[in-house]
Amino acid sequence: MLDGVIIGSGHNSLACAVHLAAQGWKVGVFERAGEPGGAVKSGEYTLPGYRHDWAAMNLSLFAGSAFFKQYSEELGSHGLAFAPASNCFSSVFPDGTWLGVSNDLETTASRIEKICPEDARVWRALTSEFPGRAETLFALLGSPAKKRAFAYILFKEWRKSGSDGVLDLARFLLSSPRDWLNTTFTSPKVRALLAAWGMHLDFAPDISGGALFPYLEGMVNQAFGMVLGQGGADTIVKAMVSQIEASGGSLTCNAEVTRVIVENGQARGIELKDGRQIMARKAVIANVAPSALLKLAGETGNARYDLGLKKSAHAPGTMMIHLAMDALPDWTAGEELKKFAYVHMAPDLDQMARTYAQAQAGLLPEEPVIVCGQPTVVDPSRAPEGKHVLWLQVRMAPGTIKGDAAGKIAASDWTEAAEPFAERALDILERYAPGTRAKILGHHIVSPALLEADNPNLVGGDQVCGSHHLTQHFMFRPVRGFADGTTPVGNLYHTGAAVWPGAGTGAGPGYLLAQKLAG
Repeated sequence: MLDGVIIGSGHNSLACAVHLAAQGWKVGVFERAGEPGGAVKSGEYTLPGYRHDWAAMNLSLFAGSAFFKQYSEELGSHGLAFAPASNCFSSVFPDGTWLGVSNDLETTASRIEKICPEDARVWRALTSEFPGRAETLFALLGSPAKKRAFAYILFKEWRKSGSDGVLDLARFLLSSPRDWLNTTFTSPKVRALLAAWGMHLDFAPDISGGALFPYLEGMVNQAFGMVLGQGGADTIVKAMVSQIEASGGSLTCNAEVTRVIVENGQARGIELKDGRQIMARKAVIANVAPSALLKLAGETGNARYDLGLKKSAHAPGTMMIHLAMDALPDWTAGEELKKFAYVHMAPDLDQMARTYAQAQAGLLPEEPVIVCGQPTVVDPSRAPEGKHVLWLQVRMAPGTIKGDAAGKIAASDWTEAAEPFAERALDILERYAPGTRAKILGHHIVSPALLEADNPNLVGGDQVCGSHHLTQHFMFRPVRGFADGTTPVGNLYHTGAAVWPGAGTGAGPGYLLAQKLAG
């Protein structure tokens, strides 16, 4: 019998297992797929020798996490290696210009100054103020989801900056990206540069509570740069699995869990598809989408909790396009773009808002937001010498297709719609970097439907495992009163991106739960 049984091997599951195993628990992780990692995995999806990150690529949150701070030495001894990027992210615009953030302040500020001197002054001021603001924001985002913990953080902020400071913080946390960007910057290009990060979650420009993410990405990348995984994002997965096994834990792949064994209101273990039952002394931990938890454990007896899981809202989907390249794109806006880890094709806030609204309505957007990752700029080991890979995220895309906003794609099923929608995305890339298509050696399209088929937690291709809008974040993620991973069933716990503090590679949900369980 194990002390803890963990369903799913996403990075939150693995972080949880690492900490519990280090505290002496005998832990077993069970994964339905043939390899661990969930959305954080890498492979040769196009041609031999070309390594692509399946979904997650940016590991900055992991590298800056409390979990990594505690276990960096051990994980390093198990092979974890990062590839730092000093030229972090950029945006290209229809008029042939671009703007980008590098981790040298004067380099970034001088780029902004050419467009708007006042915005350059504001950027320098924000950068200067960031260490003081970061202390409160990171404490908030890394805190257990308890009223007392949040109240203590706000009390410290009140001691530091008074009532006005607390009210300003509250206003910022409630602001939409457009609210904050319009009151902070003058140039539409600076606004678009930062607003693109909101689209990595489900914070379109006009969604309340969405200002935080663009702000943090801008400031963190300016201060520290960006971090990718050496050889692929799966470096963190391989290292954590190795650490778990070295501590006496185990990982079993191709082991689909069909139910949580519940007796007298207590979770006792799990049952696998092949009929085997694995029992647990202390905890059954499920890293699954909210609706999946109900399917595994059945109704809990708490009607409000069950309804909350059943009605949990998902963000729009994402399409991934993996490209093996003979060479990097020749960006019309300038050769310097070839140095950046990310190039966003999201030219203005109105386009982003329109794209989001169309995807939410079930329509294939007429001009989706394109995130072009150029990982081989940072880590040449991912492709043969002189060659490259591109990592394209097409945001947003509907999980269920009801139509085409452009009126050109008749297909209503992703099996038939994936290819023409991918061509639409490549047309946008070609517009900003003519000749890119001619450099493609191989490609692999992953539609929202395929993302979900590969990992059922990504419902409708939702890579963040549930909307992060205010009604489903902080104390409400996934359900009020259960944001700490507890459930109404004894010894049954919930973790992963569906639980506070939510999506991203920071491993917060898994690590916070492990700390709670291990005391």
